[in-house]
Amino acid sequence: MQRLVSTRPDRDFCQRGFTLVELLVTLALVGVAAVVVLPMASLVEQRAKEAELRQALRVLRTAIDEYKTAADAGLIAKRTGASGYPPDLDTLVKGAPRTSTFGFNSSAMVFLRSIPRDPFHSDKTVPASRTWDLRRYGAQAGDHAPGDDVFDVSSRADGQALDGSWLRDW
Repeated sequence: MQRLVSTRPDRDFCQRGFTLVELLVTLALVGVAAVVVLPMASLVEQRAKEAELRQALRVLRTAIDEYKTAADAGLIAKRTGASGYPPDLDTLVKGAPRTSTFGFNSSAMVFLRSIPRDPFHSDKTVPASRTWDLRRYGAQAGDHAPGDDVFDVSSRADGQALDGSWLRDW
């Protein structure tokens, strides 16, 4: 079997590279894939932020309730006539002084290691305790006027969740 080899370069039948049509088809397929993937990526990001918000709200509300329970039980100092809720979120991290009624030591009772940040708050320079809307004891839902204590927290986000509910109503 003989192999014919051309000695002239213009007669070489080996193709090197891609044709313009092949490149355009490939680019079109990549473009279609990107159009499909990008909305999915934003959906995944939204879902992750919502899960983080649920967890942060659960942690904060549990710490506020534990503070109230400790105050009502007489484990931490509570002023006469006070609601027993923490005066601010930072108190949950700094701690509240224990009472000596039960012979406890003078170390502060701490309820959180750190305050979780609202994942929907865009300004990362704001302290985490300032990313939340605070509701005082006795205030109606949605009334975030400052008060003497913190009864509840909510997100400041104006957007809607994937289920259609408003994030600030969680």
